[in-house]
Amino acid sequence: MTNALIYLIVMIAVAAVVFLLAALVFGRGEELAPLPPGASPTRLPSGDITAEDVRELKFQQVFRGYKMSEVDWALQRLSTEVETLRARVAELEDAENLESSEHGA
Repeated sequence: MTNALIYLIVMIAVAAVVFLLAALVFGRGEELAPLPPGASPTRLPSGDITAEDVRELKFQQVFRGYKMSEVDWALQRLSTEVETLRARVAELEDAENLESSEHGA
């Protein structure tokens, strides 16, 4: 029984050392350096949003992922942009259909 307990303690100690070494060598896997507390990389233009704006969008990292308020804000802005673009496409398609029906009549 004592041998089993010693083996268990040694295994836990070895696993902890391996984990700590791996964490030091490989880090957290982040591509970007952490931001100072309170700083936010989340930026979108006040006007029209381009595909490049979306590609460059970054969120502040917190303990379990990204800051939820920033993600919610970005999704709201993007959904508004998509709605605006879809409304404009529908408007242009209606105008085109109206023109083609006038020419066909």
